[in-house]
Amino acid sequence: MLKSLTIDDVDVLREPLVSGRQSPNALGGALVLGVFMQILVYYLEYTVLGRMTNFPFKDQILTIHFWITVAIVILSVIYAIPLIYKRSQKTQYLVSILVSQNIAAVSFYICGLFLIGENQEIPGNSLLTLSFGVLLFTATVIRFSILLGKGKYRSKRDELRAKFEKKTYIPAVIIGSTAFLFIIQFIVRTFNLADIEDAFLTVICFVLFYTMIFVLPEQLVILYCKFRFKSFNFDKRGYLDSEDSAKGSKIG
Repeated sequence: MLKSLTIDDVDVLREPLVSGRQSPNALGGALVLGVFMQILVYYLEYTVLGRMTNFPFKDQILTIHFWITVAIVILSVIYAIPLIYKRSQKTQYLVSILVSQNIAAVSFYICGLFLIGENQEIPGNSLLTLSFGVLLFTATVIRFSILLGKGKYRSKRDELRAKFEKKTYIPAVIIGSTAFLFIIQFIVRTFNLADIEDAFLTVICFVLFYTMIFVLPEQLVILYCKFRFKSFNFDKRGYLDSEDSAKGSKIG
């Protein structure tokens, strides 16, 4: 389906680029901030929760996540350098996706599991939280495909798109709400309401995880558009390529 898209079909997705929020310069600054955020979140994950939890294979998980974080941090530093990111905008955007998902999805999901296993070994069915994430991602991909197929991301049809989005949110909301209720019930049973603060923090961790899963399909489509359409990229002077001059043109 993506191969049949034209620049008009994804015009609304250019808005973060037009506004400058996702320009190479802005992403460069975000990657610098992301370096410190990843280090901080992993530090909390390892020193605060990792030492208190009884989660099985926690050491292996922390080790794997450590090296993944190190690799992403190195990439963040590299693609925060103007000389490099001006020549590799697409790779820079990919790195920005990895950074955001590592901070708010992977790290907080691990923190949520560690919080659940803080007072006792975590039951096997707790990993159903990951299954809900897969279901949410699938529902969001389907929703996004419907929107694109119906042309709801065309700039001249913003009002119709807004109405349509409200309807297509329903499957994702149902899955998200079910996951949220499951987590609440699971935490209450696990902690026996002994520590409301930990239960609240656990819910926040999983909510952040599901939120990032929800936005991931849009991030991936924008990345695809940066490879496909020239108007999703910036020229050497730092200006976004005009849609008229690059309409329908492809990169590579």
